[in-house]
Order: sequence, then C-alpha cells, then structure tokens
Amino acid sequence: MNVVELIKRKRDGNSLSNVEIKYLISGITKGIIPEYQFSSFLMAGYLKGFNKLETHALTEAMLYSGKVIDLRKVAGIKIDKHSTGGVGDKTSLILAPIVAAAGVKVPMISGRGLGHSGGTLDKLESIPGFRTNLSLAEYKNVLKKCGAVMIGQTKEIAPADKIIYSLRDVTATVESIPLITASIMSKKLAEGIDGLVLDIKTGNGAFMKSLKDSMGLAGSLISTAKLFNKKVIGFITDMNQPLGNYIGNWFEVLESIKVLQGEKVSDLLEVTLNLSGAMIYLGGSAESIKEGVEISEEMIKSGKAFNRFLEIVKNQNGDVAVLKNPGKYPKSKFTETVSANKNGFVAAIDTYEIGMCSLELGAGRRIITDKIDFKAGIILRKKIGDSVKSGETLLEFYTDKKEVIDTIKERLKNSIQIGREKTKRQKLIKKILQ
Repeated sequence: MNVVELIKRKRDGNSLSNVEIKYLISGITKGIIPEYQFSSFLMAGYLKGFNKLETHALTEAMLYSGKVIDLRKVAGIKIDKHSTGGVGDKTSLILAPIVAAAGVKVPMISGRGLGHSGGTLDKLESIPGFRTNLSLAEYKNVLKKCGAVMIGQTKEIAPADKIIYSLRDVTATVESIPLITASIMSKKLAEGIDGLVLDIKTGNGAFMKSLKDSMGLAGSLISTAKLFNKKVIGFITDMNQPLGNYIGNWFEVLESIKVLQGEKVSDLLEVTLNLSGAMIYLGGSAESIKEGVEISEEMIKSGKAFNRFLEIVKNQNGDVAVLKNPGKYPKSKFTETVSANKNGFVAAIDTYEIGMCSLELGAGRRIITDKIDFKAGIILRKKIGDSVKSGETLLEFYTDKKEVIDTIKERLKNSIQIGREKTKRQKLIKKILQ
C-alpha cells in the first residue's frame, strides 16, 4: 500500500478500510512507516475525524499489536473500571478490593500521572515495596489469589498504543475522541476482561471540560466496547472540585484506607459505590446497580473490603504494616496552611490549579521521567457550599521544596473563591449510560 495515498485520502475526509488501518498501525509498530508520515496521518485524522468503523479498526489493530491476556483459566467474570482522570480521584484503590470481596474478579492495568491528573500506579507505589511491574504470570497468579490485581502496562500489551500516544503528545493530536477511544480500549480489552465500567469526568479539573465532550467520549467508548461484545456501563461524573479531601499519592492511599475502614467521605463514597455497584452488577453478583451499591456498602461495613486491600498489597510485595499504622509513614519537611480572608461560602474551586500546585509540591510530574515525592500533597478542609469564617483553614499543603512555598501558597489561595451566598452543590453523577 502507498502510505502517502492513505494520508491523502484521510486528509480529504474519506474513510479508510479495516485492512488499510491495520497496515498503518502495523507499519508504525514495526518501524516500517516513519514517524513523520504517521504523524501526518494522525493530524489528518484529527482534523477530518474517524467514523465508528474506523475507530473499531484502530482499536482492533492496536489491541492485536501485542498480547491479549487469556484469563479463561481464572474462574469468574472479570470486570474492570476506567476513569479519564482528575484530581483526588482515588476510586480504583477503594473499589478494586470492594468488588473482589463481593466475588467479581478485577484485572486492572492502570497508568501513571502526568500533568495535573494523578495516576493509580504512583499512588500504589507510595506504599513501600508495592510492585506494579508484575509479569503476566504473576498478574494471573495474584488475580487468582486475591480476586484483584493492579499493574502497569507491560511491553507485551498494546505496544502500538505507547508509540502512537508519544506521537500524539508532541503533534497536538491528543484531543481526538476516536484516538482516545482506541488508546483506552486497546489496553482495557488486552486485560482479558468480560466487561468494563467507565467513569468519564467533566468539569474544570477534567480532561473533557464540557458535558457535551464528555458525553461524546462516553458514547464512543461504549459503542466500541459493544462492538467487541463486552458488557459496559458509563458514568459521567463531576470534576469541578477534587474528589474527596486528600490530593497526592500517599495522601490518597491514606484517604482510601479511611474509607475502607468506614469513614464517611460523602462525595468520594457516592462516586466509588456507584462504580463498584455497577461492576458487581456486570459481574453477575447483583441484580441491579442499586443492589451492587448495597453489597459494596456491606463489604466496607463487614471489614471484608479493607482485609482484601491488605491481601492485594501483600501479594504485590507491599508493606501492609504501614497501612495498619499509617502514622509511621515519613512526613514532609514543611507544612503550610491557607486561610480564608473573609466570611462566606466556598463558591468555586479551580480544580486544575489545585492539581498543578500538587505537582509543583512534588506529588506529580511534568514529563514521564520526573521523580515523585510520594509524601507531598494537599488536604482540602473546605469544599464547594461549605461555610467559612475569616482566618479559618481552607487547606493544608505538604512539601520538601522550601523554594516553592510562597508561590504555591498564593496560587492555592487564588484557586478557592469565597462568595456571600451559599453555592448549590454540584450533582456528582451527571449521567448513567448503557
């Protein structure tokens, strides 16, 4: 095939066949097609779009560029969850042990944080000794033992996605719903799952800022999952403020422990329980999402979910002693507070800015090779709609980087708006799509 002709056809708004897309994906993966030509194809597709069949073909080609894990020897239905990411989004750490304790297998391949959004792998690796780089044999073994496993993408899984994503990142073609869909679904389908629950964030701290764009991505992901005969439920959830109160890797593990031990963090619980309830429902252990939510609550109340979390951590070489006694975890050199300068109510939070401040404190990375300070982060003491008095603490932050303190303090102060009237709390779950 002639690559230039394929680029031309896509540039002119024409559709490419399954065979043609497979050729392009195979060519870039094997190094036969040069990066400059594939980058041109990406830009043509970004500008002209891909239809549903092309999106399916992209996903399929990227999926079969590597290994698809065979979990048929692991008894039970396998259900995973994917979130488009946000600030304080620690739901994976809580729902994986809940769903596993309820009898549904959770094979989870997660990502790292980049920019304002945190990553599940970084949060897990803040637990001393925790291994996310398991071999596929170890992955299956932990899943059999614990009912859940959480690892990073291996070289064998969707290698085309790694190459293509790195090109999208430097060619301004990241924000393409079909390309996002193919990237997400190729990795998720490679896990060996039977079904998937999607958490598509919307708001100022989300990748998709508008409800319209979030709905578009959710629709694309759901239709692609169905073309591969997978069970799927999608949630559109609010990200106009951080989820929960703790932001930063160890801090988010700490809040997850608190929730698994029964602490009521209302917004975090509402989103997590709905996601876990949907997973339990898709896994055949509940007759409805509502019943799945009730089962999830029972898993927390009985202590089974927390015990399962300890089991997962132990089987992935993590130190469970620090989870049982988190007070022993290392502390940051510096602790600072940001206080309200007037009476009123929290009217709005710049969630993106909170995430970027967390990064500057050491909890995130600008480029994938940046080293993370696991103990750095932020604790929000007030959320949207809460009343505040002048001088009252709005948030605390923790860092070893003395040089950033003054700047971050000012940025965090400006990220929280205080108004005279009480702001109506945002509806957390905007839509449920099936």
